[in-house]
Amino acid sequence: MVNGGQEIKAALGRNIKSLRAHRQFSQALLAEKADISIAYLSKIERGIKYPKPDILSQIAEGLSVEVYELFKTNSDRKPAPIVVSDNRKKLLNRLSKVMTAKVNNAVNNAVNSTMERVFRDFMK
Repeated sequence: MVNGGQEIKAALGRNIKSLRAHRQFSQALLAEKADISIAYLSKIERGIKYPKPDILSQIAEGLSVEVYELFKTNSDRKPAPIVVSDNRKKLLNRLSKVMTAKVNNAVNNAVNSTMERVFRDFMK
């Protein structure tokens, strides 16, 4: 049973960390919302400490979820969407435009070259 307790603490910690990250909360922000120290939250997330029910309630409230949601398994939860920062979005858009232009240019060159050969062969 001791090992099972460790697994529960570890799973709870992973779930809290995942929910916090999904909301893009820092540990400091969630700790403030839950009225606990950052160090204590860190220990909970790492599965070192198991919070009392009142602390679980405060953490759930800080995350805007019900307490039971802190214990959901990954199969019970929808996958978290991929979060891309604005800078990365801009970089990806620019890269996409550059790559599209290069591909279009390569295709146009290949088509033009082929058409020129066909035209030359036709004119012979």
